[in-house]
Amino acid sequence: MSDPARRIFIAGANGATGRTLRRLHDGPHLVPHFRPQTAARDGAPEGAAVLDLGDRDALHAALADCTTVVQLIGTMRKRFASGDTYASSDIGTTRQLVEAARGTKVDHVVLLSSVGAGRPMGAYLQAKAEAERIVRECGIPWTIFRPSAFDGEGHRAPPGMGTLTRALGLAKYRPIPIESLASAIHRVACDRAPLEAVLEGDALWAVVDGA
Repeated sequence: MSDPARRIFIAGANGATGRTLRRLHDGPHLVPHFRPQTAARDGAPEGAAVLDLGDRDALHAALADCTTVVQLIGTMRKRFASGDTYASSDIGTTRQLVEAARGTKVDHVVLLSSVGAGRPMGAYLQAKAEAERIVRECGIPWTIFRPSAFDGEGHRAPPGMGTLTRALGLAKYRPIPIESLASAIHRVACDRAPLEAVLEGDALWAVVDGA
C-alpha cells in the first residue's frame, strides 16, 4: 500500500524495471517520465511527465509536486549505435535529475546502480560509480540499489547462477527476479527508508524480503 504523502517521479519508466514497477504498483502516487518521442510512438499513461530531461525548466516544474526521484535510466553497449552512451544515459541523466530536484519538495533520490560499482572495473561500472557519486553528493538524502543479474522482462541470468551463488554464500551476485527488485524499490521510495544506504548483497535481500 502506497503512502499518499509520497509522490514518486520515475525516470526510466519505460525500461524493464520501470515497466514492472508500474505494472505491480500503479497509482496516482507514481509520475512516470516519458521522452516526447517515446510518448509519440508508444503513447504515455495518464499523469505521465512527457518531457526531455535536458529541459531544465520543464523538469523542475514536473518535480515541483514530487517527493521522490527514482532513477532507473541506464544503457547497454548494444544501444551505442543509436547514440546512447554511458556518459549520456547513466551519468548525464542522473546529473540532470538531481540538479532539477534542488529547490523542490524532493527529499529522497533512489538510484538503480549495479553490483560491483563499489570497486568499478571497466567503463560500465565506472559510469555506475560516477552516477552514485553524483547522488551521494547532491545534498538530497539518497538510497542506492546494487543488484546483480535480473530475471524477467527479457533478462535471464546464466543457467545455474542462482544455485551456485546460494551454495557459495555469494549473496551479492545472486540473480534477482525483476518483480522483487521493482517491489523493493517501490517500498523504499514509499517508506523513504533506509536513507544513505547502499543496498547490495545481504542488505539488498533483507529489503527485498521485507517488500
